[in-house]
Amino acid sequence: MKLKLQKPLVVFDLETTGLDLVKDRIIQISYIKVFPDGHEERGDYMINPGKPIPAEVAALTGITNEDVADKPTFKELSGKLNEEFQNCDFAGFNSNHFDIPMLAEEFLRSGIDFDFLKCRLIDAQTIFHKMERRNLAAAYKFYCGRAMEDDFEAHRADQDTEATYRVLMGELDKYSPETEPDPERQLQNDMDFLADFSRQNANVDFAGRIVWSDMKDANGKPVLDADGKPKQIEVFNFGKHRGEPVASVLRYDPGYFSWVLSGDFTYNTKQVLTRIRLRESKMVK
Repeated sequence: MKLKLQKPLVVFDLETTGLDLVKDRIIQISYIKVFPDGHEERGDYMINPGKPIPAEVAALTGITNEDVADKPTFKELSGKLNEEFQNCDFAGFNSNHFDIPMLAEEFLRSGIDFDFLKCRLIDAQTIFHKMERRNLAAAYKFYCGRAMEDDFEAHRADQDTEATYRVLMGELDKYSPETEPDPERQLQNDMDFLADFSRQNANVDFAGRIVWSDMKDANGKPVLDADGKPKQIEVFNFGKHRGEPVASVLRYDPGYFSWVLSGDFTYNTKQVLTRIRLRESKMVK
């Protein structure tokens, strides 16, 4: 099945030194850029993380310190990747939970404000878990009819990217309206639909420190918009201001903004908080 695209879709995967968004770094990025006319372009880069690769990561991925010693840093590649990814949507496997947040952090550390809020983010793992609830290898077996280990080398970004792309295509084939009679199990070959289907939480920032919540009136009832849907506001999801509207806290406790910016939070969290603060200051004026 050919993807119905309005703009390019970047199917990608990362290998990293670990799972900490603040402390860990990318060691490999691989992607397939699928264009609306159907043609594809591939990219695969080994990256020097500027820190040692833990032994357990080297054992898992097969990527050693020697492999990346003479490779460019992410900052050195960031300009090229920023240009390559402009005006694209993104898809991956567990990408909305890890790969997108990690990529956003690396861009911000490189001084590039890549705005993922303008992108549709499609997570083949979320689609799979909602439909079948298993891992990538099981997804590949289920949707592609073959054992993943027969076709790919495990835990390499380029191999997992290829597998993820095939799984996504298989998901659209299996759950298309033409083959799936149950309307509740149908997937639309539409990036807006898939991005919405991939969304699992109400996070405003990738780390979930700020989340969306229904706006309430003085009586505690939801405030509705013109379509009759509850209006949403950003609230803090941690610390002493958990559950409080971000805009309100910034007004009566302005020092909290400075505390977050100087604290051990992700660049993305700081970026989101700064954008809210700038928006609110413009509204006051």
